[in-house]
Amino acid sequence: MSGNIKLLSDTLAAAKAEGRSALIAYLPAGFPTVDGGIEAAKAVFDGGADVVEVGLPHSDPVLDGPVIQTADDIALRGGVKIADVMRTVREAHAATGKPVLVMTYWNPIDRYGIERFTAELAEAGGAGCILPDLPVQESATWREHADKHGLATVFVVAPSSKDARLAEITTAGSGFVYAASLMGVTGTRESVGEQAQDLVRRTKATTGLPVCVGLGVSNAEQAAEVARFADGVIVGSAFVKLLLAADGDLTAGLAGVRALAGELAEGVRKHS
Repeated sequence: MSGNIKLLSDTLAAAKAEGRSALIAYLPAGFPTVDGGIEAAKAVFDGGADVVEVGLPHSDPVLDGPVIQTADDIALRGGVKIADVMRTVREAHAATGKPVLVMTYWNPIDRYGIERFTAELAEAGGAGCILPDLPVQESATWREHADKHGLATVFVVAPSSKDARLAEITTAGSGFVYAASLMGVTGTRESVGEQAQDLVRRTKATTGLPVCVGLGVSNAEQAAEVARFADGVIVGSAFVKLLLAADGDLTAGLAGVRALAGELAEGVRKHS
């Protein structure tokens, strides 16, 4: 069975055709529970997200700030497994028909087996993987299997990336390019800033792929700001914060993330 890279590409192209950025939401699998995480993914889609990234919880999430680290810890203590990540992808996609990716560090895939992981992700209806710590020069085997199974390989670029390095990364990637808006870890910020705009400009000079910005966006105003120059706006910590604040009241948590998705979806439409 082939994965859904085409659905991802078509979704991003459709947003562009509407004259807006796509809204991409991140949520960790298994948080607050496996079932709760699945419902959260459905809720952000209901609210207006175009794409969902399902995080594979990791004990050493180097890119993630304290909010997502806390959620990952809850998921890991709850016993979340890769099978639960695949189930989250499957059910979120099946319920909505929208593209769902996995965001994961490399070590869990390496241990699980590249062929097994890509085959199962494609079978679950996944659109691809975001791999923040896989060096492009070591990615050939992964990309071969991802291509075979119809999965996007999304690499992360940062403001520190030199132009030649950007070209190397974007040439190897597919689906879209994840532009980290600033140096550091995930989390909500007061301002996303000019660094992100410069990074998007430099990245676009190397590729025709959509460039989507993450790290720091938490409200509709920031989403509108980023949407002026990016093809997609990625939001994670702000959603996770709401689920943490709900403190076990899943109904309240789901209402919160659905409402935030709605506000952000309006934000990405207000940039022009």
